[in-house]
Amino acid sequence: MHKTIIELWETHQDTALLFGKRAAMALLIVAAGMLIIGITNRIGRKAAGKLHVDETLASVLRLVVRYGTIIVALIMLLDTFGFNTTSFIAILGAAGVAVGLALKDILGNMAAGITLLFLRYYKTGDYIEAGSAAGVVRDMDLLATTLETPDGVYISAPNALLLASPIKNYTRSGKRRMEIVVQISYHDSIDAAFHVMREIAREESRFLVDPAPQVMVKSLADNGVQLMLRAWAAHDDYWPVFWEQSQIIKERIQAAGLTIPLPQRDIRIVRD
Repeated sequence: MHKTIIELWETHQDTALLFGKRAAMALLIVAAGMLIIGITNRIGRKAAGKLHVDETLASVLRLVVRYGTIIVALIMLLDTFGFNTTSFIAILGAAGVAVGLALKDILGNMAAGITLLFLRYYKTGDYIEAGSAAGVVRDMDLLATTLETPDGVYISAPNALLLASPIKNYTRSGKRRMEIVVQISYHDSIDAAFHVMREIAREESRFLVDPAPQVMVKSLADNGVQLMLRAWAAHDDYWPVFWEQSQIIKERIQAAGLTIPLPQRDIRIVRD
């Protein structure tokens, strides 16, 4: 038995050594791949926490690194054991091109989703407007952003369409300016109306002090003088204050003896 083993070793010594080298190299490649994936995962989590990167984007980047490392390691393993990897890489590239053409819309939305998550134009809870879509951001993934309109309708907007449109974020600054317009007669005193509107602005505690409220003449319209109260409020207070102050201004203007004119037109009849 011992003699047989020695004869087999002498006969297949070169083949066994070559296989051992390739097996050791394969184990080294697998270990290096696992080490790279582990290190990148730890670095990615720490970087995401420090840079405040969205968790969805962080998980996508980790998946890209993981599967990219696996593909590279697989190609290196095949090359180590003598397989022709050139054809495999060519086939893999052709398959990638075919999949990319077939899923170009989906891949476009994914690329837009990664861009939006990285640049953070908006986040969950923000009220945004982009193109024909507007609402509160309720959810966001790589393909679409879910918006809820003020009347409770949910809109699923593709990320590529949002990225291609100017995005208005009404929540990001934390405050918003309102413009309340009231019209008085040309026969009324503008100073008296200004006094009423300034008193209203002074009494409203939800108006921000900086920037300070402003009262001005907006325009000289056909039926009267349009006055405007321009003031800033916190985003959450915007609509309650706007509705309440619109009513108060109307009532206080009339209580001061000023006239809110109705649309009117003078007709002259010329006879021969």
